[in-house]
Formats: sequence, structure tokens, C-alpha cells
Amino acid sequence: MSGHSKWANIKHRKGAQDARKGALFSKLARIVEIAAKEGADPETNFKLKLAIEKARAANVPSNNIEKAIRKGAGLDKEKSQLIAVTYEGFGPGGTALVVEALTDNRNRTSAEIKHLFSQFGGNLASPGAVGWQFRPAGKIVVDKIKGREEELALKAIEAGASDIQDEKDLLVVYTDPKRVMSVSGELKKANLPVRESSITLLAQNEVRVGEKAEAQRLLKLMEVLEEHPDVQEVFSNFDIPDSLLEELT
Repeated sequence: MSGHSKWANIKHRKGAQDARKGALFSKLARIVEIAAKEGADPETNFKLKLAIEKARAANVPSNNIEKAIRKGAGLDKEKSQLIAVTYEGFGPGGTALVVEALTDNRNRTSAEIKHLFSQFGGNLASPGAVGWQFRPAGKIVVDKIKGREEELALKAIEAGASDIQDEKDLLVVYTDPKRVMSVSGELKKANLPVRESSITLLAQNEVRVGEKAEAQRLLKLMEVLEEHPDVQEVFSNFDIPDSLLEELT
């Protein structure tokens, strides 16, 4: 299992806590808002359709979603001030990190992200320093149904999946980014429980982190970055041994 997949599993386990704090709703509404800048119709705006689906999957209230769409599309008096920014850096153990954020104050967010990197043994790098180590991919997370794993795999392959990973109680389907919605749609037609669809970044080469203290600092860095209100996603190329990961999480 890849490092980012391991981190995704950690996030799934703590997702209910994030939702209770309200942080998740706010972040997902921001994704909808920034996507709506390219048009308010999800049928013609691929990014908005994905953002709405992700928000609905997390039970974000419909009125919150609609408000974010109107704000992002410029349909209300209050216009969106959000801009998308990407930060690249190095974490403990020589790992690479890509941080995607939405902010209304680039200078403030940059200073805060830089501080978090340095606080936990990493350093912020210039654009392009590590981004080349990742490639975009469509990602569809499906809850397992006992006895239907083979059916899911066949349906996903028929619809255009490029890879399928078994991750305990989940199956993760990877596709070409342009085909994520069509593959997701085919799985839903087959009454398979699609949890979410998104565009992700996959590490092309992983860096093994086997020393406990380094792994601990890296996971803490990932966690505090994820908890920052402006940060939407954090991607890394770490490979922490499963036994050590279980001990630390």
C-alpha cells in the first residue's frame, strides 16, 4: 500500500472527529466555492461536479453547498476572494510533500505553512522542487461489500479503471483523471457504494522512513498541515513500514 494510501486510511479513521469540529464542512464548502468560479452548472463544470459530490458524501447541508456555488460564481453581492495555491516542500527523512490550499490572503497562508514545515523538521521549497515526483490520477473510494469484490473489480475495469487497490474495508479505484466521473457513474449504476470521487496526486517513487522519531515527526507534520483551515489536501511520497505505522497511529 502506498504512503499516500496509508495516510488516507488514517484520515478516514479520524474523519468523524473532523466533521464534529465543523472543519470538514468549511473546507468542502471552500472547494465548491473555488470550483464554481469556472461556472455554476455542474453538468458543464467538471471540477464543480466533483466538489459537490464530495461535499454531499460528507453530508454538507444543501444550503451550504448552494451558498458556496453562488458566491464562487459571482451570483451574490459577496464575491469570492479565494485563490488556489500549491506549496511544495521536504519533510523528515527526505520525503516530498505537496500541499494544496485555498486562501484569501496568500502572504498569511504562506508564512503559516512555512512555519509548520520548520516546526516539524521540514522545509518549504520553491515551486517545482518536488511536484515532478507526483502524477495526477482519478480516485474512487468504494466501501467493500462482502462477496462482491470481484464484481466491483470487473465493473471498474470495464468502465476504464487503470488500477484497483484493496485497503481493508475499502477498495480504491484509480483512473485517468478525465474518466473519474464516468467510471464512478458506472459503479453507481451497478449499485456499488461509492464513497467519494476525486482527483489526487500519486507519488511515482516512494521514500522509506523506518526510523521511529523521523516517522513520528512526519506524521505530525502531515496532521498539522491537514488541520490548517486553508489546507485542502496534503500529498506525500513516504513509505512507513506497516508495523511502525500501527504503533504510531
